[in-house]
Amino acid sequence: MKKFSFTINGNGYDCEIKSVEDNVAEVEVNGVSYSVEFDRVLETTKTPKLVRSEAVPSTDITRSEQKTSSPAGPKGTGFIKSPLPGTIIDIHVKVGDTVKTGDKLLTLEAMKMENIINSDKSGQVVSVNFKKGDAVMEGDMLIEVS
Repeated sequence: MKKFSFTINGNGYDCEIKSVEDNVAEVEVNGVSYSVEFDRVLETTKTPKLVRSEAVPSTDITRSEQKTSSPAGPKGTGFIKSPLPGTIIDIHVKVGDTVKTGDKLLTLEAMKMENIINSDKSGQVVSVNFKKGDAVMEGDMLIEVS
């Protein structure tokens, strides 16, 4: 089971515990077997097992709503939505400006990174719904382009 080496008063002892049952242990010291009886019953300690509950995927009872449009999907009435939560650092357009696809609209800071939000459609800026320094959530309508 377990092996130990001791030095007592300059003498070396190699001990091996062979077995332990109730309050009796079979011990071998320097090749000589001994039966050692304890004055109390030893309780064996068990290593606790990590028991995890079964992971069950959550299911939506109601249909989930798409927060942003897919890049390949058709573009609707011209809403530019926030792709992730963050803070608006800079707005590069104002109401009345004409933009084309790929123009820089605003800079959004999310997770300590600056993200440039570009226009995915051409048209005129109808409304800018947030100002510099505002916090936005994923799916918030940032700019409307007609």
